[in-house]
Amino acid sequence: MKRKSWQLFAVFGLVGLLLAAVVSCSKPAVNSQAKNTEEIEFWTMQLQPQFTDYFNKTIAGFEAENPGVKVRWVDVPWSAMESKILGAVSAKTAPDVVNLNPDFASLLAGRNAWLDLDSRISEQVRSLYLANIWKASVLDGKTFGIPWYLTTPVTIYNTELFKKAGIAKPPATYAELATVAKQVKEKTGKFAFFATFVPEDSGEVLQSFVQMGVPLVDAQGKAAFNTDKGKAVFQYWVDLYKGGLLPQDVLVQGHRRAIELYQAGETALLGSGPQFLKAISENAPSVGAVSVAAPQITGESGKKTVAVMNLVVPRDSKRPDDAVKFALYVTNSQNQLAFAKAANVLPSTVEALQDSYFKSVPADGAPADRARIISASGLEKAELLIPPLKDVKKLQKAIYDNLQAAMLGEKTVDQGVNDAAAAWNER
Repeated sequence: MKRKSWQLFAVFGLVGLLLAAVVSCSKPAVNSQAKNTEEIEFWTMQLQPQFTDYFNKTIAGFEAENPGVKVRWVDVPWSAMESKILGAVSAKTAPDVVNLNPDFASLLAGRNAWLDLDSRISEQVRSLYLANIWKASVLDGKTFGIPWYLTTPVTIYNTELFKKAGIAKPPATYAELATVAKQVKEKTGKFAFFATFVPEDSGEVLQSFVQMGVPLVDAQGKAAFNTDKGKAVFQYWVDLYKGGLLPQDVLVQGHRRAIELYQAGETALLGSGPQFLKAISENAPSVGAVSVAAPQITGESGKKTVAVMNLVVPRDSKRPDDAVKFALYVTNSQNQLAFAKAANVLPSTVEALQDSYFKSVPADGAPADRARIISASGLEKAELLIPPLKDVKKLQKAIYDNLQAAMLGEKTVDQGVNDAAAAWNER
């Protein structure tokens, strides 16, 4: 997997992680008005050319089972997907099936852009998918997407730096992380980790609130983090920064910087997908040689995050029945298992996840293979920690802006929490 692709996906995602997207060689999607009305147009995000054979075979299988239905696959560059799908939806020229993630898809779900799937997918079919993952594509009680491939992050750590710092095992909780951060800095002069506070970047810090037992919004969508527990999370990050245990550029640099620092041997921990171990070995062999994976860090809630990619069907699809049928075909257990193995990701169906590929690895297996087992083992407790909200980036900005102000001493923690809640509630 290309390093650039990892960086793009990390910036897009929640814990600074996720699945490896490959550099696309495809042409931009053409205007859907030109498509044959007997075709289903299917958009993916930057999956060519590495998975071209897989999708050609999958599409051929679907067409063989559904005579008269043709699928036209269009792969869209990662950076162009949001603008292209926004334009297509507005112009009512959207494709029939689109590969997005719940964060962005929920923005358009709030505008009624997607087909309501609850009346089209039976409870029996829905039960084939992991229940906690299905919820990631539900907004205001309505299902707007079908889960596809997943990644749960792991904690990648530098065993050599841990040894120098006298640390026997990686932290499992945020409380332990703070202790490790202090010890690494005192013993090695390096930082334990990097977490970005740039509002437009990773949602890792936002997720930490939920993991430390603080809900972000209540049932009415109002701020729920302006509590004593919420203030404690603000204080946690403020203390780390003011104590010199976080790099100063966490305020201006995104998750890409976390990757750079870890690969340079300047930090001891990195939250990322298990696939990234291979990239580290390729980009920084000396660091890769001493890197292993552990379960992701969590808080008192025990909750673990997951990155989800889903398939949605625009409301203006001319062939909604065939579009839903195709989306279910792509995401059935057999096809998910095949794609998960090809892309080194996790499936979202119960049956596929039970495959031995996610249960065991030879004693001499590569670190990335062992990391896959760790990642898969955490999937049952994993969930989309940031609920589908049409204004989720405004919530992240409200919290991150005020966290930054508190970290710089411009506001007290109490004031920062209250101002963040007011900014969200008054948006």
